[in-house]
Amino acid sequence: MNIAGIIPARYGSSRFPGKPLELLAGKPIIEHVVDQCRLSKRISEVIVATDDTRIADTAAKFCRVEMTRTDHPSGSDRVAEVTKRCEFDAVVNVQGDEPMIDPGVIDQVAKLLDDNEMSTAAVPIANPSEYDNPNAVKVVVNFAGQALYFSRRTIPYLRDADDGPNGSPLTEFPFLKHLGIYGYRRDTLLRLVEMPVSPLEQAEKLEQLRALESGISIAVAVVKHDSVGIDTPEDLERVRELLTTAQ
Repeated sequence: MNIAGIIPARYGSSRFPGKPLELLAGKPIIEHVVDQCRLSKRISEVIVATDDTRIADTAAKFCRVEMTRTDHPSGSDRVAEVTKRCEFDAVVNVQGDEPMIDPGVIDQVAKLLDDNEMSTAAVPIANPSEYDNPNAVKVVVNFAGQALYFSRRTIPYLRDADDGPNGSPLTEFPFLKHLGIYGYRRDTLLRLVEMPVSPLEQAEKLEQLRALESGISIAVAVVKHDSVGIDTPEDLERVRELLTTAQ
C-alpha cells in the first residue's frame, strides 16, 4: 500500500504564531517532524501541507510542499485537499507541532490501514495530572481494538473506585490518552471531510467523533511512546529541556 505522511502546518496559531518555524536544536520545528516521519518504514513520501508562503519556503528546502486553501477549518481538511489531487492509497496525518513523534508510532498507525479504513493511536495514562485534564483526550476501545468513544471527560467512570487520599483511579483501570495522529484510507478521508459536523463532534470539539457517529470504525494502536506537542512557547522550552536531557 502506498501511504503518504502528510503534515498540515499553518502560521497563524492563536497561542503561538509562527510555531512551525521556531528553532529547536538549530532546526525549525517542522523540519524535526519531517525527519521523524522519514524514519518511518511504512511511509513512502512525506509532504508538508500549508497555506503560508513562509512555511512553504522553509519546508521546500528539505521536503515536498503542497500549498492549500486558507479557509480550512481543520488539519484533516488541509490533508484531504492534498490527498484529493494525489494518487496515494492512504495517508497518515502527522501533527506539525510534535517534533518528538516516534517513527514506530507512525508505523503502527499505518499498519492498521491494511485491514481498517481509519486508524489512530493511544497511550496508557501514567501522569495523574492528565486524568482530569480536558486537553488530554481519553479513548475507550473494544476487544477488537476499535474505538468506542473519545471524550474530554475521563472515561470510563469508575463507580466503585477508591479515589480517596489513599488510592488512585489510575491503579484501578488502564485509562488511555488519545494521540493526535490519524491514518485514513484515501476514499475514507475524502468522504469524511464532505460530511457535516456531527452533534457529538460539536459538543466535544473532537473531529474524530464525526467518523464514529457516521459509522466509520477507528482502529486504535495502543503504544508506549507518549508524544509531546508544542502549543505554547512554554511547551517549546519544555521540549528543548527534554532534548537536552536525552543527549
